Amino acid sequence: MTATHDHHPAAPPASAHDHSHCVSDALTRADSLCAERGARLTSLRRRVLELVWSGHRPRGAYAILEDLSQQDGKATAPLTVYRALEFLVEQGLVHRIESLNAYIGCAAPGATHSGQFLVCEGCGDAAEIDDSRIRAAIETAAAERGFRVQRPTVEVRGVCKACQEKHP
Repeated sequence: MTATHDHHPAAPPASAHDHSHCVSDALTRADSLCAERGARLTSLRRRVLELVWSGHRPRGAYAILEDLSQQDGKATAPLTVYRALEFLVEQGLVHRIESLNAYIGCAAPGATHSGQFLVCEGCGDAAEIDDSRIRAAIETAAAERGFRVQRPTVEVRGVCKACQEKHP
């Protein structure tokens, strides 16, 4: 990584990717970060984080709710899931992709960065990137207009390499 360009690469194609490592690493990082901060990662919050990380596609709150209800064999209150997601976003463990009203695991929790996402219109996968040049351009343009940036989230819709190869 260089000082001017930080990049968190997209996950490799599913055929070459053991996603269980992503989930395990995310949970381990979450445990450590929450312990350092004195934040309480309850079992429910941990389960919600695990469900968010269950794939590289952003997950909506109701899909997570449905999975929890199926796992528990009883209905889970929507407010419970929304509160867990709110906690995870506040702790920087997940990002909310506004255009999809869905959540995706953060590739670099604990590190200060802005949310920049490449969202595939074909398969629905999303990749988080963190390019300091994009962040700087947003901050500079905002400052020139007297605007204070609070959440510099950028979502770019397009087609991933795998989908391009399937449908040239």
